[in-house]
Amino acid sequence: MSGSAASPLGAEALATALEVLPTPVAVLDADWIIGYVNPAAARLLDRSVDELIGRDVRVALPELRGTALHSFLLHARSVGTPVTWSGYHPPSGRRLEVTAVVVDGLLQLSARPVDGRPGEPVVDAGRTVGGAEDAARLRFLAEVSEAMIATLDTGESATRLAELAASRLCDWAVVALAGEDGGPGEEAWAHRDPARRADLDAYVAGRLRNTGDDAAMVEALLTGQPVQLTTIDQDLIAPSLPTEGVRAAWRRLDTTSCTIVPLRARGETFGALALLNGGDRPPHTEAEIAIAVEVARRGALALDNARLYGRQLKVAETLQHSLLSPPPQTDELEIAVRYRPAAVYQQVGGDWYDAFPQPDGGTLLVIGDVVGHDVDAAAAMGQIRSILRGIAYDRPESPAQVLTRVDRVLDGLHVGTMATALVARIERPAERARAGLRTLRWSSAGHLPPALLRPDGTAQLLDSVPERLLGAECTAWRSNSEVTLHPGDTVVFYTDGLVEHGHSGIDDGLARLCAELAQLAAVPVEKLCDQLLDRIVTGRADDDIALLAVRAHPEDAVWPA
Repeated sequence: MSGSAASPLGAEALATALEVLPTPVAVLDADWIIGYVNPAAARLLDRSVDELIGRDVRVALPELRGTALHSFLLHARSVGTPVTWSGYHPPSGRRLEVTAVVVDGLLQLSARPVDGRPGEPVVDAGRTVGGAEDAARLRFLAEVSEAMIATLDTGESATRLAELAASRLCDWAVVALAGEDGGPGEEAWAHRDPARRADLDAYVAGRLRNTGDDAAMVEALLTGQPVQLTTIDQDLIAPSLPTEGVRAAWRRLDTTSCTIVPLRARGETFGALALLNGGDRPPHTEAEIAIAVEVARRGALALDNARLYGRQLKVAETLQHSLLSPPPQTDELEIAVRYRPAAVYQQVGGDWYDAFPQPDGGTLLVIGDVVGHDVDAAAAMGQIRSILRGIAYDRPESPAQVLTRVDRVLDGLHVGTMATALVARIERPAERARAGLRTLRWSSAGHLPPALLRPDGTAQLLDSVPERLLGAECTAWRSNSEVTLHPGDTVVFYTDGLVEHGHSGIDDGLARLCAELAQLAAVPVEKLCDQLLDRIVTGRADDDIALLAVRAHPEDAVWPA
């Protein structure tokens, strides 16, 4: 079927010959659709011809997925020469020898049963394969799939792929990914022998790039096909070894051959998996390359998912950081802010803070928490924060009036998002300014009470009734609470991630917050925020945390640097 010379027989005569041929024959197109299968192949697969023709082979033969034969077909599609696989095929209960070649985009297959009892080992290019080997390969591929879907961190995924490859397919492996700009990106490597890990680290970290030793890697990336080097040209490697230490590490690795398999997903080649053998280990066989292609396919899909997830997080993180802007330092008020994301949600969430001066000289402070986590919560946070900021700026209203107007906007625009929020306003009327006093007024939309820290170390919660959440579809008027601030007083606003860390009860968390604050009265506000987080949030954060602290300084105070 792969000959290029014109045949003296007509197409009808060739079709008849194939129909009666005892050798199973099949043809698959570029989309894995079965274009032709003769009766011998249908009998081998325990199907009728009509059940197979015109169907996706992965649908018509679901038992094929994940087998060594499946990996072989993927490998055969990527090379331009005939390749052969021998082994036990459990669905048919036979030991087969399958030959495949791509002609004009069509994958042409022929098979023949191999003499011997099912499961009895056969010799394949000097390697022993059979029922036990096929079972081991299936277990290995299942291990690859399970390990690779366990994380969405690109670097961790690349490391796992390198470790899995080195454990089964080669002596050492390198995963090289392209960066977002098309240049070099992350790399990960692993050696099956722990004693050689230091040499591998020294070589990979110390080698010079772009010296011509990566030609095979470039070819794999450009063609999207595996590239095998059955020997290593040491003269080609030499320019990449700049020091005697790197040269000695390379010699101890004793690399003699390699195979480079591209990492492709969703039509894009974005990296490569390099499998390197050393010492007396022979070059990879076609069957091993077929397994490597399947491993790379599974690994590439997981890596691509991690890359896409990382891009999404980067966009959300950039948006969130643009919204959580640095606070102003006005009216002898020292303001510090912190944001710490929940570790499980990787940099995005619905907590926010805000602080800005109003035209009449007051300073508005906001802390809030949108219900939920992830990118959706971050987007909703940005919307509510912008609405609140715009409403609060143009009128010198009380915090309760601001929240009431926000309620109406959220209801009228059908925003459909709920959030806790606390809006506070610091004012300095002329009659109080002469005594160095300020007024703090605040209103709470279901949020936790602010904490007041006096210069003498006394810490207390500012009592108020937390009213309904923002977005609760009720536009009734809200109430204000008020307290006098003396010079040196510090007010701390926070979200629930701070006091509920470690799954502690809310009352215990609030008590701990006040106890820790009492020890930080003499600490500058910026350090106070850092030390408060370090003391309370030990280990990974369970929830997002937003923190805002403001200290009222006297007019003649010398501010900390």
